[in-house]
Amino acid sequence: MTEAEVLTGATPVYGDPEAIRQASTYVQSPTIIVYSDDQTVRHAVISALGRKLSAEVSAHKIVEFATAPALRQYVDDKNKVDLFILDSEAVPEGGMGIAHQLRDEMADCPPIMVIIQRSPDKWLAKWSGADAVVVHPIDPFTLGKGVLALLKK
Repeated sequence: MTEAEVLTGATPVYGDPEAIRQASTYVQSPTIIVYSDDQTVRHAVISALGRKLSAEVSAHKIVEFATAPALRQYVDDKNKVDLFILDSEAVPEGGMGIAHQLRDEMADCPPIMVIIQRSPDKWLAKWSGADAVVVHPIDPFTLGKGVLALLKK
């Protein structure tokens, strides 16, 4: 897969940059949650996102989690979250299970992107409530475009 696939019908950000800038507004100073038990996956996502996604979006804050209980505590404490990026291969709790729980339990759940190992797992990501998927290995351009699409207001 060469582009992040948006599952809920949101239009990915591609094409003329000026048209995108005029037609889109983005969450400003977004807080992005990155969850994986594997430090190399978290590092790949954080490196791919860089410090700033585009000129239209202010610098983002990344909060990373290696365990599901820590992520849940952060959410339960009502901390700001604008986007979740969850690794489906995390153990002992995979990102798809966490995505499903977040959708069920959060009244106004932010967008969720799930990192999957295999393209055929897209159906399961959709069941989990994910808004978008990206396939390992992480491609910085694909990830960035998908994240921008999900941060549209």
